[in-house]
Amino acid sequence: MIVAGRVTVKGGVVSHPGEPVDPEESSIRVDGKPIPAAPRMVYYLIYKPKGYIVSRHDPGDRKSVMELLPELPERVEPVGRLDINTEGALLLTNDGELAHRLTHPSSGVPKRYLAKVYRTPSDRTIARIEAGLNLEDGRTAPCKLRVMKATEQENAWVEITVTEGKNRLVRRIFAEVGHPVAKLVRQSFATISIRGLERGQFRALSGDEVQRLREIAGGTPANAAGKRKRDPREGFAKADPKWIERRTRKQRRVQGKK
Repeated sequence: MIVAGRVTVKGGVVSHPGEPVDPEESSIRVDGKPIPAAPRMVYYLIYKPKGYIVSRHDPGDRKSVMELLPELPERVEPVGRLDINTEGALLLTNDGELAHRLTHPSSGVPKRYLAKVYRTPSDRTIARIEAGLNLEDGRTAPCKLRVMKATEQENAWVEITVTEGKNRLVRRIFAEVGHPVAKLVRQSFATISIRGLERGQFRALSGDEVQRLREIAGGTPANAAGKRKRDPREGFAKADPKWIERRTRKQRRVQGKK
């Protein structure tokens, strides 16, 4: 479009794609029309159910987690991934920079899972997992693990917190030590918990939660994030809870008629 002379800055035609401009001060137009303003930044949490993929489209026509959202004024994208058989906490936002930082391999963002595994892991096995295991794509980082309870069917519920984003990491860890996972729920991502949500429900993040995410993405340890007083100038757009509730009720009525 630039080469074709369709773009103007401050009324003058731009001739080079690398010409620097300040969108806050410069009037930028394409075909004589001003480019739209950047959308407000919004942040949501959804309790992803099992059986849904984290993608907008699927050649296999599987259900998408995006189908659970009401019509939103902003286009949001998932932060990271959860496989189709895993349920739990999934963040959605249009803040691409924050999403990139939270999912970067060097971020060390904590992700807490509740897993139902075959048989109760021994203290020795727990120590092995916490210290790190050698998998086919490298050694896992140290993590935290504790047994929550054993079941009558020789299974156990365990809580594990990892700081990596490797594909199917938790399932592969337990398979490696002979305790395959039967059910997996991500309880929280970067300290943002699904507590209070039912499967398929979603909510807007609070200001304090978004601040915690920004601090964790910036390198602040998760247990220290959100402790400092927020500068009021560090504002961000927050979704209207009443508007979300109206859209959610409408979506439920439509689904109830199907």
